[in-house]
Amino acid sequence: MSKVAVIGAGSWGTAFAIVLADAGNEVTLWARRAELADAVNSTHENPDYLPGTPLPGNIRATSDIAAALEGAEVVVFATPSQTFRDNLAQWAPHVPEKAVMVSLMKGVELGTLKRMSEVIAEVTGAGPERIAVISGPNLAKEIARREPAASVVACADETVAKWLQDMCHGPAFRPYTSTDVVGCELGGAYKNVVGLAVGMAVGLGFGDNTTASVITRGLAETARLASALGANPLTLMGLAGLGDLVATCSSPLSRNRSFGEKLGQGMTTEEIYASTRQVAEGAKSCSSLRALAEANGVDAPIATAVDLVVAGKITAREMMQAFIARDTKAETD
Repeated sequence: MSKVAVIGAGSWGTAFAIVLADAGNEVTLWARRAELADAVNSTHENPDYLPGTPLPGNIRATSDIAAALEGAEVVVFATPSQTFRDNLAQWAPHVPEKAVMVSLMKGVELGTLKRMSEVIAEVTGAGPERIAVISGPNLAKEIARREPAASVVACADETVAKWLQDMCHGPAFRPYTSTDVVGCELGGAYKNVVGLAVGMAVGLGFGDNTTASVITRGLAETARLASALGANPLTLMGLAGLGDLVATCSSPLSRNRSFGEKLGQGMTTEEIYASTRQVAEGAKSCSSLRALAEANGVDAPIATAVDLVVAGKITAREMMQAFIARDTKAETD
């Protein structure tokens, strides 16, 4: 049994805490609000994000970050990516010196264009053997219901990846290992943007031909950028790429697809933000992914168009029309 701290008591952080607990670990779930931590401990469920889902007895919650991190062998971060750096700077002094840090976050930082593993390295000074990411087709509510799912544990140190793999391998959760941290992170971040585009198509009333086309071209766009940054293109064909992309673009449980549907139906970004407490990472990361692609000379029409829609500069319908009007080319270009 390992001692694990999960930082972030939203739906995904809580669902992954269930995975870790089911695998036999002692899990401390950190919640920003004391009242939520108290509710988790008293009711053994997360009433704000996963109401009605019973939590295993080996999960306890706290709003005290020092208490959450004390003695942790593994620290799992499941918080919004755009506020992560500032928060981590406050948390870092409490992270045990040898603890492995794991990112569940799927975003690219605005301004710096850093992936979350890079942010962890910069803020904490940890080496690559202490930093890992977990990514795959992992919709939180399905994971919490213990429906069968698989994912990828990526770390530059394969031994550490295998250790984490064993730690989260449970009755309904099958992890695979990888050393391609870049590919796993970019697949996870980019699929949110493609999910927004697919959601817009659905919101406009378009059918499966349109959504399949956007998904496929979105995968090609992701692979172009990942390859330019040194990732293995085959990673994008796996769970952290195509697998996550299919789940995000196909499921009504996907907050990014749902956000996109509302844009397609004519709501503004501000109206959507006001209507939900859930974070759609794609709406936050589309501009940073667009900038990252431009900085590396990579053609990124989907990220560019989604960024323009989210910013209110074009409509979802104009985005779809622009895709069709683009110059034709060979599919493999």
